[in-house]
Amino acid sequence: MRMTYSERGLDLTRAFEGCRFRAYQDGGGVWTIGYGHTQRVLEGDECDLAQAVYWLRCDVQDAVHAVNDAVNVLLSQGQFDACVDLVFNIGAAAFLKSTLLRKLNAGDYAGAAQQFERWNKDNGRVVAGLTRRRIAEKELFLTGAKA
Repeated sequence: MRMTYSERGLDLTRAFEGCRFRAYQDGGGVWTIGYGHTQRVLEGDECDLAQAVYWLRCDVQDAVHAVNDAVNVLLSQGQFDACVDLVFNIGAAAFLKSTLLRKLNAGDYAGAAQQFERWNKDNGRVVAGLTRRRIAEKELFLTGAKA
């Protein structure tokens, strides 16, 4: 059964991504706007809230597909949402190679939950905002006990 990202999951993503209505360069120099939207964004671009939400709903679908395709155990909605937010932030390629996914697919839900906090670094340095995000994902994962 293919799962969909819930409003609770979207709220988590919105909260941690933040919304910017004018294009800016992220830490890696990529032009970004709205809730982390990067496709075809140019310096000087602007958007409104409705456009930012639309882009987020579109952009998050890549993460939704990645989780649906990679996870082969049953997930609760909270577990699914936590994984989607993680994938939206770290990318599908990293998720596919992760110990978190390996443990999850082995049915080790507790072990998978412990892996969220390992993804709190950028260029090898711990980032407080990523630590907060990973803790929130882990809590969401754990509140949605096994499906």
